[in-house]
Amino acid sequence: MLVDHIKLQIKAGSGGNGAVSFLRNGQKARGGPNGGNGGNGGSIYLQGNHNLSDLGQFRFKKKIKADDGKRGGRNNLFGKNAAHTTIFLPLGTQVIDENSNLIFEILDETSILIAKGGKGGRGNNEFKSSTNRSPAYAESGEIGEEKNLLLELKFIADVGLIGLPNAGKSSLLEVLTNAHPKIGNFPFTTVEPNVGMMPASPDGPLRQSTSEASGQGGENHMIADIPGLIEGAAEGRGLGIKFLKHIEKTKLLIHCIDATEKDFLKAYKTVRTEFEKYNTLLLEKPEIVLITKKDLVSETDLEKKMKNFEKLGLKVFTSSIYDETSLKNLTARIKSQIT
Repeated sequence: MLVDHIKLQIKAGSGGNGAVSFLRNGQKARGGPNGGNGGNGGSIYLQGNHNLSDLGQFRFKKKIKADDGKRGGRNNLFGKNAAHTTIFLPLGTQVIDENSNLIFEILDETSILIAKGGKGGRGNNEFKSSTNRSPAYAESGEIGEEKNLLLELKFIADVGLIGLPNAGKSSLLEVLTNAHPKIGNFPFTTVEPNVGMMPASPDGPLRQSTSEASGQGGENHMIADIPGLIEGAAEGRGLGIKFLKHIEKTKLLIHCIDATEKDFLKAYKTVRTEFEKYNTLLLEKPEIVLITKKDLVSETDLEKKMKNFEKLGLKVFTSSIYDETSLKNLTARIKSQIT
């Protein structure tokens, strides 16, 4: 299951307390102050990462705390600064700081300071003066910043599989990639986006493992199965607007239409209408119109229903998960449009 929305509580480390100490040796029972300063607390940074596809690392870890600085010691010994903590996020993650309402997006691998660690407190040696040569007090370390973050993944794949419920998207994802989505012959089997990696070679075998795919030359491409859209999705019907956001930044859409649909054009326009309501820019995104499950209808019936697309000037492809040739042709077409 792809995790695309998470709340995260973070706390930077607090600074170590300064020390209260006085010189003691064989010559002096109590000399001048020599308490050292405390170390600084660890800060927390956010950094983009190409190797992460979702926010699943935070499913069971909702709180992250950096280490505190060490307290100061005698003989002017400074406490050790705590190490900083870096949180790696998938590229395309939107970050909302609920404390300040600051909103930004992780677009590259630049490190961003999100919570500053507290400064270490000064030891009593720092407070000596001409009027007070033996200060018996020190400074406490500053408290590290604490924030509540809302993380929302808006970019999940190079290619998005879209269409009405039960259009064969999950089955197609399974044969094109290493993913194993839940598949069922009823609407809304997919209730969360599923993601798989399509291997680099269009001529290679389908259904490869992740390790097999990553071992090939060239660039692998991430494909996401977006849960089925229905009329009214832009207003929240069905699985609604929650999943339309995942389509915005894909490079290519594969618009899947079930070959058993009575009216291909109506099915196509239903989804396109929801795009228009949500964000008209989605209508300009490159797409492949794909008739799935072609093995379930006759060639004559298929050709008859596809004629309606000629009026729109759309090139339409057909496929079946049992037809290796159609799948390889589709894979090659995908590669040519996103590379």
